[in-house]
Amino acid sequence: MGETVAVTALVCGADGLLAFGCRPGGRVWENRAVNSTDDTARQLLLRRGFALEYATLGWNVVGIVVLAGAAISAKSVALAGFGLDSLIEIGASTVVIWELSGTGEERQKRALRFIGGGFALLGLYLLAQSTIVLVSGFHPHHSALGIVWTAITAAVMFTLAFGKVRTGAALDNPVLRTEGRVTLIDGLLAVAVLLGLVLNSTLGWWWADPAASYVLVYYAAREVREIFFGDH
Repeated sequence: MGETVAVTALVCGADGLLAFGCRPGGRVWENRAVNSTDDTARQLLLRRGFALEYATLGWNVVGIVVLAGAAISAKSVALAGFGLDSLIEIGASTVVIWELSGTGEERQKRALRFIGGGFALLGLYLLAQSTIVLVSGFHPHHSALGIVWTAITAAVMFTLAFGKVRTGAALDNPVLRTEGRVTLIDGLLAVAVLLGLVLNSTLGWWWADPAASYVLVYYAAREVREIFFGDH
């Protein structure tokens, strides 16, 4: 009997269970099970985050081509600005994919700065371009393609944004949460551009097109402020 107890004690000691009386259902086994479950759940969340970003990336790559054609055809500053917003969204998604592939607070801070810098450039461009269009009184043409694309894009972006914010919150990842807000803004901007295009097409309100771009400027500025001066 003494031999059996000694062997059991050695085995238990090797497993680190001696302090808990070597109970198979003891605390250490429970902790290991919980840790294993947590790791599996985190990996699933990470895969979901990657999938959401790749979907956003693919949609915006196609969007740049569509919006470029529509903006040139209609000579629309709002569509051109929304195309640039799609380009920034591509950059933001790429940054998030890079950040999700690694770890570290400094990596997260750099990713957020990249996203904020992109929005600052977008805001400055749209502010200058929209002002020039309004002052010059330039009348953009109608764009059926632009109306259809921005309507579909709004629905897609709202869906992706919801998924990113939820996944980022579950992962406690500020970069994914912030990029989720970027995607939400992308959806809101699509609605603003859509409204400007519809008003221009139906009522002849040519100024609604550059006015929609000012909405983009406002949201871009707000996001820059949140990224650089807000709490994450």
